[in-house]
Amino acid sequence: MLYSGKTAADKRAGFRAALAGGGLLRFPGAFNPLSARLIERKGFDGVYISGAVLSADLGLPDIGLTTLTEVAGRARQIARMTDLPAIVDADTGFGEPMNVARTVQEMEDSGLAGLHIEDQVNPKRCGHLDGKQVVDEHTALQRIRAAVDARRDPNFLIMARTDIRAVDGLQAAIDRAKALVDAGADAIFPEAMTGLDEFAAVRAAVDVPLLANMTEFGKSELFRVQQLADVGMNLVIWPVSLLRLAMGAAMQGLDELNERGSFAGALDRMQHRAELYDLIDYEGYNRFDTSIFDFTLER
Repeated sequence: MLYSGKTAADKRAGFRAALAGGGLLRFPGAFNPLSARLIERKGFDGVYISGAVLSADLGLPDIGLTTLTEVAGRARQIARMTDLPAIVDADTGFGEPMNVARTVQEMEDSGLAGLHIEDQVNPKRCGHLDGKQVVDEHTALQRIRAAVDARRDPNFLIMARTDIRAVDGLQAAIDRAKALVDAGADAIFPEAMTGLDEFAAVRAAVDVPLLANMTEFGKSELFRVQQLADVGMNLVIWPVSLLRLAMGAAMQGLDELNERGSFAGALDRMQHRAELYDLIDYEGYNRFDTSIFDFTLER
């Protein structure tokens, strides 16, 4: 009932232990708190909170328009709804190194298990679009050092994302990944890799956990979980997939409503009321206070 029974500290410790296990952890992207609970129900390892999804949720493009307050607030709402660890996309850290430090502490206070900070020029662009620009190495390392210095819980994961592959090539990405690890990054997110061989090359270069981004319609082929595990990846995210599925279904449903004047033909594609009530634990609230929640589920 209500929110997760696990503390943020417990989630972080469990996440660190799982990462140390050496396997591949699966983190689908949640587009709201309820979808985070569904991700847990379906047996995944964690929840990813995408900056692109948070932007889209506000009707905005993913070009650095969201604020720290907006992202931390929504991330908190999502993270508290599940026992799974949640990691969040913190873009470029919302400003200069001091802003990055504040971002880390705000995300710690919001119950996240970790975040990633990227090396794009601010305002940034979606990682799989052309025309990106990255900051110089000194600036990129400053961001990560500030994040590490600001961290209060040593289990809070500081991940460095580098977008330099699309700008200066694979070797530049490998060189920057090494420098980011030396600056204190706990994990590396090499964005927009074009093949398994590129993931494998980064894996051979650094000895920290690596994240693979399996976003649709981007630069990377949509590799299967086992393929990514075979080249040594430790985390895989599908950042926008659930939002795309939900919006695709909504588009089809609204078209049907326009054409037929009713949603009657779409009932078999809808989550049933009983399924929703089970997911949000309506019966738990009923047991807590039957004077307020008094009902019988229709089966």
